[in-house]
Amino acid sequence: MTTETRTRVKLTATRKSPWAELIQKIGPGFRERAAEHDQRLTFVERNYVALKEHRIFAAGIPEELGGGGASHADICSVIRLLAHYCSSTALAHSMHQHLVAANVWKYRKGQGAEEMLRRVAEQQPVLVSTGARDWLESNGEMTRTARGFLVSASKAFASQSSVGNILVTSAPYEDPEKGSLVHHFSVPFTADGLSIMNDWDTMGMRGTGSHTVRLEEVFVPDEAIVLTRARGEFHPFWNVILTVAMPLIMAAYVGIAERAAEIALATARKRKNKTHLPYEIARMNNTLTTAQVHHNDMIRIADNFNFEPIQDHAHEILTRKTIVADSCIATVSKAMDIAGGQGFYRSFGLERLFRDVHGAKYHPLQEMDQLLFCGNYLLDQDMVK
Repeated sequence: MTTETRTRVKLTATRKSPWAELIQKIGPGFRERAAEHDQRLTFVERNYVALKEHRIFAAGIPEELGGGGASHADICSVIRLLAHYCSSTALAHSMHQHLVAANVWKYRKGQGAEEMLRRVAEQQPVLVSTGARDWLESNGEMTRTARGFLVSASKAFASQSSVGNILVTSAPYEDPEKGSLVHHFSVPFTADGLSIMNDWDTMGMRGTGSHTVRLEEVFVPDEAIVLTRARGEFHPFWNVILTVAMPLIMAAYVGIAERAAEIALATARKRKNKTHLPYEIARMNNTLTTAQVHHNDMIRIADNFNFEPIQDHAHEILTRKTIVADSCIATVSKAMDIAGGQGFYRSFGLERLFRDVHGAKYHPLQEMDQLLFCGNYLLDQDMVK
């Protein structure tokens, strides 16, 4: 048994499924290319080709609709394992999967989405989300036309936009009768007026292709509007999105932390003469375990889509998201300490994980916004009591 295999058994709790086994087979090729994508700032396109070849883009869609029938927990495990091989592939793919998951929830609840899921199962288009940056306010402008709207907006952090097929987004609209609204809709990347800015040059997650997507008077027909809500106000659909999406997204960062811990522990075993190492390793394991336990609890809350869209779930998910993000960052930081100076070299692999894991902070909600949201929620609950 190799050192790496031995440490993975110690530090990674892998959910056993055919999908997880598949990632372990194709993952080594992703790892070989990870540093090159990071250095050259190129999208992980070859990895996406492999994921499509194995129908992982359709894995989470129910079998009766032509998909792979993988559970929500299975897809979380897939993304977590992907991060062991390539952080950018894991995070970018989580953005597709969380949109699929939201529609699976709707389908399970008898609220439609069957046609969309069948299309994804058959064609495996890449679904690109802009929801995180938009949050309650959204951005851009919509102008009414006879059969729909003309939309102009800049949508940043659009992961996978390099190869995107369908943009799932929103924009504000000043309705003359109903006031400030936000319309949610999808548009194909082939739409007239849609362009990709190629501006993704960042500290970490450099292979995700998370460019800004620019819409210039893109036509959105009335029938493409799937949700309309009051601008700036929390809508129950966020309870669904957050509950299914955040376990998938944070799975990428848990996987990064696990991989960093593997590297650090394998390195430490080669220099056992350092008397402080057991303490540092135990501290690293404590923070990693904190991340793993709270992430598993996020998956429990999602309950494979068997949940109601109540705000208590959003509160619980967001609380755990902050804890998981902080714990993953702390784990990788401690791994760098354990590795010592060699961890500072790009060729060693930890330095890239250290940069990538800091992306965990920027998914919704960022810590201060989460504290405000959850603090107000708890105060309201106390007043009700």
